[in-house]
Amino acid sequence: MARVTKSQEFIELAKRFGNTPWCDDYEKMISGMLYDSFVPELVEGRLRARKLIKKYNDYLPDEATPESLARDREAMLAQLLGCVGKGVDLDPPLRVDYGCNIIVGDGVYANFGLVVLDCAIVRIGDRTILGPNVHIYAATHPTSVKERREIPDYSKEVTIGDDCWIGGNSVIMPGVAIGNGVTVGACSVVTKDIPSYSVALGSPAKVVKTLDEAER
Repeated sequence: MARVTKSQEFIELAKRFGNTPWCDDYEKMISGMLYDSFVPELVEGRLRARKLIKKYNDYLPDEATPESLARDREAMLAQLLGCVGKGVDLDPPLRVDYGCNIIVGDGVYANFGLVVLDCAIVRIGDRTILGPNVHIYAATHPTSVKERREIPDYSKEVTIGDDCWIGGNSVIMPGVAIGNGVTVGACSVVTKDIPSYSVALGSPAKVVKTLDEAER
């Protein structure tokens, strides 16, 4: 269910980001309340993200070296994302809704085809690895047809901890928190929280192993 009050925690966090499409519905959106996604500020915010994403995905100069490409991509990600750490490598194509609501830690790597619907805050921790075609959904909708016709959109934050490995073609659903050191098997659908230092797989994903002290 959608929340009924604004989250001061998320609003204060978003104030640290750049290029947020600030308005009343933006505050509702990141708080998990029902909101209107077609107010001008949010429409402009999505358009801005698409322009930056096109530039990022198409960028590959003939004179590029591995070092210059990494440097230029990091600069573009700094424009796009709310907060991005050092040594981040997100292989294009990349797709986001707003970009400004995404927090990416140090040393994160994503293979081709990462999709992040960042209508709420999405956190990806340090040294986390994302396989090809991983989808992270913070966007959701009411199950009531009547509500979807009136105000169809709300969102739930997603957190992925440090040192995780999310297998290719996995889907992380709205409101999920994945702990540190978690491995998610390929093609999994994560619908519930996963505790730290565990292995989960399947649809819906279930924990099949807990790491011992040596593996941690």
